[in-house]
Amino acid sequence: MIFIVPPYYMTLVIKMLHTDNGYASNWLQKVITKPNLLKLVMGIIIFATLDFHLKAAAQSTNITSKEINSYAQAVLAMEPSRQKAFEEIKTIIGSKDVPPVICTDPKSFYPLPNKAKKIAAEYCDKSKKIVEGTGLTVDKFNSITLDIKTNSELKSLVYKELLRLQKTSK
Repeated sequence: MIFIVPPYYMTLVIKMLHTDNGYASNWLQKVITKPNLLKLVMGIIIFATLDFHLKAAAQSTNITSKEINSYAQAVLAMEPSRQKAFEEIKTIIGSKDVPPVICTDPKSFYPLPNKAKKIAAEYCDKSKKIVEGTGLTVDKFNSITLDIKTNSELKSLVYKELLRLQKTSK
């Protein structure tokens, strides 16, 4: 479950993060002030909202700090490819909105022209290799992605790890 997500899904992110306790709005404010991180977090949250057909959705998982690190590394490594694929597909499609592409759902490729399907498939293959290269399975990556949606502590840990990795890569 690796997605190419159009920017108009940002409204979903804002709605999803709005809570009465203020934590989400403070978190969102921090994310919005860091454009690259905003794109990453938006991607993570969108990952968690689009595919509920996975077995992992029903499982409660214990996630180690190593898995959080691997997950954050994978997200950071995938993001440039996701943005590039999205822009290339957008150029091919033209003025129409780019439909969500779910790598584990071949039907999500159907609306795309053939050239765009090839770009999406290449992105999906590359993303799978990136995830597996961090030591995670795709199922574990997807499980963490889904858990982030409902587990604010995990969301915070992943966010902190993304920040830490970005700081150390500079």
